[in-house]
Amino acid sequence: MKKLLFTLLACTTCLIGQAQDLLIKRNGDELQVKVLEINLEEIRYKRFDNLKGPIIAIAKGEVFLIKYENGTKVTFTDVAQPAKQQIPGIPGRTGYPQANLKLGGPRLGFTVLSQKYRDHLVEEYDREVSAFMTQFGWQFETRVFTLDNGTSGLFEFVPLVGGLEQGKFLPSLSALVGIRSAKGLEFGVGPNVTLGGAGLVLAVGTNFQSQGVNFPVNLAVAPSKDGMRLSLLFGFNSRKY
Repeated sequence: MKKLLFTLLACTTCLIGQAQDLLIKRNGDELQVKVLEINLEEIRYKRFDNLKGPIIAIAKGEVFLIKYENGTKVTFTDVAQPAKQQIPGIPGRTGYPQANLKLGGPRLGFTVLSQKYRDHLVEEYDREVSAFMTQFGWQFETRVFTLDNGTSGLFEFVPLVGGLEQGKFLPSLSALVGIRSAKGLEFGVGPNVTLGGAGLVLAVGTNFQSQGVNFPVNLAVAPSKDGMRLSLLFGFNSRKY
């Protein structure tokens, strides 16, 4: 009987030792941790996937909520926020810059080509393609600043390769400057270069977030004197630490 009680106690202790807490930051990142200490200025914890690793400290002003393994939640609403700074180029506006926060991830989707654009490819490059083609590429995103209302300023660089399903190699490069609202709605504009020439690209979309991973969905229009392209792209990206 004593051995059985000892075994049950050991199993219970092991399960408690493996319990994890969830720390949610104000920028939306969710971290699985083991909270060790909360003081007036910071929260100290260890990563749950590296409990033997170093103790990490984070300012309380960066944390929105902690959900403990037993279901108890603590919301940090009255703590001092990080010092606001003037946003370059926006007189009178302040925010939490998070300067040069970089994200990256794959993009895929499809593009619909106008007949004029297809004719241009044949005339100039002797490349005949169908009106519908797939796209594969990568998104490089830099979050330049974040205002106190959650609006972010972005710079994105998106290289793509289209037409692979047709045995073609049609590269394109887009560089966009944009804005993303606190709810994930975004708009961007910038130059676009392809084999068909150079032009402007306009993009609108939304961004879903789960556990620190972003899932963007964008509709882009690229008009030019040689024709128009309409693209729908989606994918995911995460913060580069």
